Amino acid sequence: MVSRRRASRSPVRRRVGRVSYYRHHNSWWVYYRESGRPVRRRVAETEQDAERVAAQINAQLASSSPTLLAFEPVSVAELRQRFLRHHEDVLKSSVATINRYRSATQHLLDYGESERVGPAHTVSAARFATFLRHRDVAPNGHPNTRRRKLHDKGVRFILEVCRSLYGFAQRMRHLPPYTANPFGELGLERMRNTDAKRIFVFVAETEQSFLNAAPGWDFPIHATLSKTGMRPGELAHLLVEEVDLKCGWLHVRNKPELGWSIKTGCERSIPLVPELCNLLGLLTAGRSNGPVFVRPEFCLRESAIAHLNRAGLERLLKSRIAEFEQSSAGRLGRTEKLRIARTVWRDAGAIKNDMIRRSFIRVAKKARIADATCPKSWRHSYATLLQDANVDPLIRQITMGHKPQGANAALGMTSVYTHTRAATQHREICRALQLWPDSLHLIRNRSAAFERV
Repeated sequence: MVSRRRASRSPVRRRVGRVSYYRHHNSWWVYYRESGRPVRRRVAETEQDAERVAAQINAQLASSSPTLLAFEPVSVAELRQRFLRHHEDVLKSSVATINRYRSATQHLLDYGESERVGPAHTVSAARFATFLRHRDVAPNGHPNTRRRKLHDKGVRFILEVCRSLYGFAQRMRHLPPYTANPFGELGLERMRNTDAKRIFVFVAETEQSFLNAAPGWDFPIHATLSKTGMRPGELAHLLVEEVDLKCGWLHVRNKPELGWSIKTGCERSIPLVPELCNLLGLLTAGRSNGPVFVRPEFCLRESAIAHLNRAGLERLLKSRIAEFEQSSAGRLGRTEKLRIARTVWRDAGAIKNDMIRRSFIRVAKKARIADATCPKSWRHSYATLLQDANVDPLIRQITMGHKPQGANAALGMTSVYTHTRAATQHREICRALQLWPDSLHLIRNRSAAFERV
């Protein structure tokens, strides 16, 4: 009698090939075996939908394909490693980008270890965000640096990287099926930045004070940054052969064969005013190759490679890499090649980004401009000056290296159909820089007395 009652309450099973589906607790479930393991999942609210899912899974089993409900649970550490390897081997992201992703995901790894999280799909995005808010970190990663809380901008960047990490996990079937990206539901776009560092923008008077306070070696660096809007890294890797003083142009070019590329990868040409052409001519007098800006203690006459052009530096780098690989009996990765490339730039006399930053802080302190703390202010000021002069937005984007791509850009199809002539760009940029004539006059006077160190 008992067995009859149990039999009457047992769910009615229907089968589609190797997959069965049945009703349980007012929902429809499927059952099948994949790779010798049983799989039970709730899949639908109606019998028709359950039958459709069962047929799809049966077809995938028959073709030995991963089934609709299959996923491979992995730990946070394994998911992080696969994500970074994907950017390295498949997407070929820049070394700097991969390093930023590695640092950001290290926080997630630390959280998983402290909370003893199991598989990656069990991580709580909200709890991790709380963990970040209360964490003390060293801003530059050095163990002796004074620790502080993460800024809002840093927290948001880490969460955005984790969102990309879990988007990768979804595509690689490391999350349960029908599971949303946990970091995609945090509403990162609505996250406020309440402790953002204030951006200092020069005006004519503060620019004049700053350049007046810049000593001999520092002056051409900051004069060039102020009148071109270049990034410090672009200035540090600028070669003499990329400066056309006769026509008044400066060309910012990628140099992947020398271990350096533009931040956005967008090459561009920047018009030069006559005063800056004269200054750069004095700075590079007698030279046709090598870095434009060299270290103050560097002796060009004693350098064996300062005379090499871009192709010569590339051959030197290849020979150094070959020697290192021969001595170590193995092929080098991109990080090791980048380290060797830095030695080539060093031996050619090139300055470092950190030298530009320290120079900026030193001169700003001397000029008593307390709010100016980083050389990026020159780029902000340059772009603002172009706007003050009503320079066309497309010309501003081209000159700054933010040229829009495609119909989805800020100006839509207008940016696709508009082709800015070099003469127009040169005329408009020089016109804008004439709004601050005092600094141009200062560059002209300093150039007359300028003596390259």
